Formats: sequence, C-alpha cells, structure tokens
Amino acid sequence: MAKYVIVGASAASIGAVEAIRKVDPVGAIMVISEETCAQYSRPMISDLVSGKADIQKMKCRTDEFWKENNAVARLGKKVVSLNLTDKTVSLEDGEKVVYEKLLLATGGKPFVPKMEGQDKDGVFTFTNISDAQHLAAKIDSIHAKSAVVIGAGLIGISVTEALVKRGLKVTVVELQEKILSLLLDGKASDIVEDVIRKAGVNFATGQSVQKILGKPENDGAVGGVILTKGDQVPCDLVIVAIGVIPRTELVAGTAVKINRGIVVDNFMQTNVPDVYASGDVAEAFDFILNQNRLLPLWPLAVLEGRIAGYNMAGTKTSYEGGTNMSSLKYFGIPIVSIGLANPKEDPTLEVLVKQDAEHNVYKKLVLKNNVIVGMTLVNCIERAGVLFYLMKNAINVKKIKQQLLSDDFGLATLPVSLQRKMCVVQ
Repeated sequence: MAKYVIVGASAASIGAVEAIRKVDPVGAIMVISEETCAQYSRPMISDLVSGKADIQKMKCRTDEFWKENNAVARLGKKVVSLNLTDKTVSLEDGEKVVYEKLLLATGGKPFVPKMEGQDKDGVFTFTNISDAQHLAAKIDSIHAKSAVVIGAGLIGISVTEALVKRGLKVTVVELQEKILSLLLDGKASDIVEDVIRKAGVNFATGQSVQKILGKPENDGAVGGVILTKGDQVPCDLVIVAIGVIPRTELVAGTAVKINRGIVVDNFMQTNVPDVYASGDVAEAFDFILNQNRLLPLWPLAVLEGRIAGYNMAGTKTSYEGGTNMSSLKYFGIPIVSIGLANPKEDPTLEVLVKQDAEHNVYKKLVLKNNVIVGMTLVNCIERAGVLFYLMKNAINVKKIKQQLLSDDFGLATLPVSLQRKMCVVQ
C-alpha cells in the first residue's frame, strides 16, 4: 500500500512529490504515468522539433529525481479506473494499487475536431514529447517541405516557428479572425501576425480545415487540405494544435465533481475526501476573475501540485490562485500577457494603451477600480515584473496611473513605502 498515489508524472506531480517530502520524509509515494519519460518541460517540445534542444536539455528534473525523493515511479503504465470506496486505482494490466491520499494530475489531451481524412499518415497532434519526436522523425523520413498548422494559439504558433526553423513552408489555419486571440487584442495580434508573415508564414483566418486530402500517388498520406471557404492548400504534414481539454475520463461516473475540469477547493482537494487534483485537469482559483477555471499553464501546474502535496502530507496550505499568464518569444518578438488582456466591453473597466508602430511596441493595461487586472506587453517586457507585482497584490495605482505606460516607468516611480515592500526578501 502506498500512502500517496499520484496519477500523472509531469509538472503537478513533480511539485507534489517535492512538497510531500518536505513534510513527510518517509511516507510511501507511488507515481503512475503513461509516459516513459515524464520529467521534461512540455513548453519546450517545439525546441525538440526545431533541433534547438534534445531530450536531455528538456528535462526539468534528472532521471534520478524519483529515486532521490524515495518515490516509486511506474512509468509507461496506464491507470484505467478508480474505486473511491476501496481507495484503489486499477492499472491496465489488472494491477490494483491502494492509496491513503490520491492526486489526479492527469493533465490534458489535444482537442481534435472531426475532419474528413484525419486518419491519413502525416496528421499529428502536438502536446507531449512523443508527439514532437514523431513529428521530427516524419519530417526527416519524407523530407517534408510544407505543413498546415490548425490553430493559431500558443501551441500553434510554437510549432509553426519550429517548422519554419526546419525549413518548411507553413500555412496556419485559424477559426478566429485574429491569431493568439485568447492572449492579445486585435491591435497586438496584428503586430505579431505581421512579424510572423515576414518570416514567410501564410495565415488563413476566419476558417477551418474541412477535409484532409491524400497525395495523388498515395491517398493514405497527407497531400493537402481543403478549407471551409473552398481554398486548397497543398502540404506534406498537418499539425492539429487547437488546444487541450482536461483528461477527466478517469473520474467520469464517480462521485468526484466535474465541471469543465475536476473541481477543487483552495487546498486542491476535490469534493471526495483524500482525493486531490492539480494541473491542467483541475479547475483552480483565478484571483483576477475571483472564480475557479481551467488554466493549463506549466508554472501554475507546478504550484498547484505543490499545494496539493503539502495538504496531502498534513500541512494545511491554501492556494492563493493564479491567472492567465503567458510569457513567450516566438519569431523574435517577446510578449507578456496576464489576466484580462483582451476583455469584452465593460463599463467598469478602464483601458490604457500606448503604441509605437515603428518599433512594433504595444503596451496595454486593463484597470478596475484603479487596480490592474490585465496587461499586454509586446516587444517591451522589461517592466512586466513590477506591473505584475502591482496586479497580484491589488495595489491601487490611481496616483501613478498616468506613469504606468511611460518609457521611464519602473521601481523608482513607485512610492518609497511600496518600493521597500517589494525589496523585502520573503
């Protein structure tokens, strides 16, 4: 019997194991994961495709991590069911593992809409290291020259950059009218799209892929796509990068409460005693929206796992919450987007914008009651840390509002009392 059983071995699991061991150095931990290597940075899988990084560089913990933390890692194993009454998890091979405390860190799976021809050779998803390895191998084996990427969100733009670095001609198909629409408003999106177009990428926005075509000489292999407006785009590969949905199938039909993901409280516990959830599968607290929601972000998954681990081990610790946070640099343009970066029309919100079109600089802050609740920084991210501190701590910025987007805004702009608080080492 394991005192702690963790299903999944990625970001949330790593955070949980480290937290448990800070509190309980001897309790038995078992980690079960379908992946044979799990302690790698998923945001880096595009670097594997581009050749910028190999598997060793992608590892966020060493191969000895599990052993060093006295955790039994059952990698390459799949959990297929739970018995919450008996407190057991059942593996695909029939083995049952008994637990005292259970953490569900099953993550997300790619969302793939139904498309005619989607079973052809050369269609890929892009969420884990296996996807990246298979895609990179396929590029090499068929000497791929072109690709269609479905989705212009974070995943789509990251794989697009990787493919461009490999020398492929890429067309990005996006259902929304603007790229990165969950992170950027229209003006910021246009700036980024222009930069990416100059790198040779084509965009087809406001439509989707209706059908995946085969090659004339081999109908079983990808040869092109037909878009909903009727355009035909030839290609050797199709990468579906629309996004991920939480893997909740393990708790389907059980007493564990599900909304879009597994619902947890501020201690990462579900409505079932001794069962916790963290990471992409969990609906956790968003401090900007003041409600629980899905936030599939690597840093938040680590933090949520850590909170779960402390609570599983008996140290009551509350999760202060996260929010939508993205810091990226694709095609040479750095972007930070946090909180309500692209809100709908709302009379309670105040929006501050400053743009320098010549230098592709765009700065936007969203305020509510003189508190920052959203920010977008394109090509000017140096002050992101200071602005995020003001946001996270709900600092009233009324007196310095007009300075927030100035070029010389920084720590020295803030009141001395606030400077001292920010400089205190926690």
